[in-house]
Amino acid sequence: MIKAALVFGTRPEVIKLAPVYDALRRRPGVFSIDVISTGQHRDLSAQMLAVFDLHPDVDLDLMQAGQSLADLTARILTGLTAVFDERRPDVILVQGDTTTVFAATLAAFYLRIAVAHVEAGLRTRDKFQPFPEEINRRLTDAAADLHFAATALSRDNLLAEGTNPDRIFVTGNTVADALAMILKRRSSLEGTDLAFVDHWLGRVLLVTAHRRENLGTPMVSVCQALRRLHDAYEDLLVVFPMHPNPAVREIVNSTLGGLPRAHLMEPPDYELFVPLLRRADLVITDSGGIQEEGPSLGVPVLVTRNTTERPEGVDAGSAKLVGTDEGTIVTEASRLLSDPRSYHAMATVRNPYGDGRASERIADALEYHFGVRSDPPTPFTVPSDSGES
Repeated sequence: MIKAALVFGTRPEVIKLAPVYDALRRRPGVFSIDVISTGQHRDLSAQMLAVFDLHPDVDLDLMQAGQSLADLTARILTGLTAVFDERRPDVILVQGDTTTVFAATLAAFYLRIAVAHVEAGLRTRDKFQPFPEEINRRLTDAAADLHFAATALSRDNLLAEGTNPDRIFVTGNTVADALAMILKRRSSLEGTDLAFVDHWLGRVLLVTAHRRENLGTPMVSVCQALRRLHDAYEDLLVVFPMHPNPAVREIVNSTLGGLPRAHLMEPPDYELFVPLLRRADLVITDSGGIQEEGPSLGVPVLVTRNTTERPEGVDAGSAKLVGTDEGTIVTEASRLLSDPRSYHAMATVRNPYGDGRASERIADALEYHFGVRSDPPTPFTVPSDSGES
């Protein structure tokens, strides 16, 4: 029996590890599973746990108002070291590049427990873009034992850094698996507080913003661009789920509050977010995950960042980097809202990130690593034809 511990602390980690938990759970004779939450983002991660019916075996509940990165890292490291020392898993699984991921990896390393990194190998090559995620993922990959790279490019990043190729598995991104899970449950926003979005006869612009490097002047510029787009297109409904960070909300409310077609709202749970994204005609975001989700649903994504660790979407044409300059955002969004050919070119790109079977490949890779099966999983590849992804 392989003792696996899934560790998470934020909303994206829950979303992307929930399908992995489901895949491991369906192999009860092979895996025993501990679910461990640090509570790094208490409200948002709890919301996602309910959506996926996940019940942590351990909840460190570490979130504190105004917490610094140093304090948070130290508390997660200390708390998880005690948990790992008591439970002694054979392997911990972490996802992405949060402070929880880095601290969990360090705790496991200190105890000589294997680390499996889901979504390994993402890089911008700029340690401050994004901050602190770029360094979190580099340090995690340096200490990890198994690397579940979503794409061939992520694999190549790891190989260029000297990672053992026998420890790298190209799986696709588990967000495609999570999307598939949710789409089986709900196909519209009917019967929810967001039903009016489904009934809107015009176009919908979905916006998210939360990156530390975009706080302050860059976010003001983004919001001013949104205001200009709102005023320029009378059929455009702007829907903006606001991150809990007060620095984000102050700017968003002061710039967009009171506009007749700007709906500023609390972050919806994933079961609502997926049909909301599906209904959107265009997304403007600084999120990494939405860059992967957009092409799964045929929604063009404009990324308000100067770099991305997910260049596959940019290369394929489903996403475009626009930075935070007000004029650039308005120009690029207007092009998509006014030019059907440009819009169609972005909306019909095959998803370069996953096919909905990443979690099964991860389970297979774990079995292979621990000697349960003799053959490694077949790597994820993006088909070259133009069929459905």
